[in-house]
Amino acid sequence: MVHYLTHDLIIHLIIFQAVVLLIILSNIFIIHRSRRHRSPSVFPLVSILVPARNEESNIAGCIQSLLAQDYPSFELLVLDDQSEDGTRAILEKIAENQPGLRVLDGAPPPSGQVGKNWACSQLAQQAQGELFFFTDADTLHQPRALRAIVTALLGEQADFLTGFPRQEVHTWGERLLVPFFSWALLSFIPLAVAYRLRLPVLSVAVGQVMLFRRDPYLAIGGHAQTSASIVDDLLLARQIQAAGMRGRVAFVADLISCWMYHSNREAVHGFTKNLFAAFNFHLLPFLFVFLWLAVMFWEPLIILLVMLFGQGLQAQVHELVACLGLSLLLWLIPYADMQIPLWLACLYPFTILANDVVAIRSLWHTLGGHLSWKGRGIPRPPWRWL
Repeated sequence: MVHYLTHDLIIHLIIFQAVVLLIILSNIFIIHRSRRHRSPSVFPLVSILVPARNEESNIAGCIQSLLAQDYPSFELLVLDDQSEDGTRAILEKIAENQPGLRVLDGAPPPSGQVGKNWACSQLAQQAQGELFFFTDADTLHQPRALRAIVTALLGEQADFLTGFPRQEVHTWGERLLVPFFSWALLSFIPLAVAYRLRLPVLSVAVGQVMLFRRDPYLAIGGHAQTSASIVDDLLLARQIQAAGMRGRVAFVADLISCWMYHSNREAVHGFTKNLFAAFNFHLLPFLFVFLWLAVMFWEPLIILLVMLFGQGLQAQVHELVACLGLSLLLWLIPYADMQIPLWLACLYPFTILANDVVAIRSLWHTLGGHLSWKGRGIPRPPWRWL
C-alpha cells in the first residue's frame, strides 16, 4: 500500500495531469481562434438582456458600459426583478437620458420557478433582436465587446456562444472559490471533442456571457423551459448540444469582467447554491470528482512533507517534482489566460480544499432543502445516484 501511494499513484497522477495539460492547451488555442474571424459586412440587431435584482452597487457601471458599445444596432433591456434596494431608482435615472435603454418591471416568479430564470424569460419575450445577449448586472464590458463576440458567433457559424470573463476577486473567499468553476471547465471539457460529438455532458456555459441566435434559443424553449434549474446557463448549453446545434466558446477575458461576489459570505453562499447543481444533482459523480481533485493536488504534497520531516518514505524525488510541477502548470496556464492574478495559482492546494469544503456544504444544503438566493427560497431539486 505504501509503495502504491508513494510510487504507482504518483505515476498515474503524472499521466493524468499530462492529459489535462493537453486539454488546457488545446482549449486555449480553440477559444482564441474563435476571435480571429473578419467582421461581417452587416451586423444583426442584438437584444442585450440584463436581469437585475438588488444590484445597486453594480448596476450603474454595468449599464453604462453596455450603452457605450461600439456596435451599430442594439437594444438594451433591463428587467428590475422586484429589487428591494435602489436598483430601480438608478435605472430610471440613467434611462432619462438614454432612449436606447428600456427598463422593465419584473412579475413575481411562478411557484417552483427560480427567479433569475423567470426574469430572463420575461426579457426574451420583449426582445426584438436577431441575437439575444444575456449578461449579468455585475459585469463590465469594453466598448468593443459586443462587436467582438458577435463576430465570433457569426464566424464560427454557431447558434450559441459563451466565454470566461475576467473575474474580479478581492476577499479570500472570492480568491479561493470564484476562479475554480471557470478553471474546471477549461481544464476538463475537451472542446475539440465536445464540438464534434455534441454530447450534453460536455457542454460549457458561463451565465455572464451567453449569446444566442434568436431562433435556436426559442427552439429549445429558452429560459422558459429551465423552470427550477439553479444553473440555467449549463442547462441551456446542454439543450443546444442535445438538439444538435452548434455551441462555441470564445476568449472574452480582455472584453468582459465580472465582480460576482463582494464578500467571503457571498462567495460561500453562491457556490453552495451552484456546485452540486452543476453536476445535475448526480451524487456519486459529484463525490468522486471532488475526492479525485483532493487526491490529485494534495497527495503529492503530503508525501513530500512526510519525507521532509524524515519519516522514511521511499518515494522518488524526481517523480514528486514532476507531479508537483505539472500541478502548478495546470493552474498557472489557465489563470494566465483568464487574467486571474498568477500568485493565486500558487495557492491551488487551498483552492481545492476550499472548494471541497463548499462542495460538502452544497450537498448538505441541497439535500436538506435549505438553498436560497437573494432572499428567495429555491425548491429542493430531485437528485439521483448516477
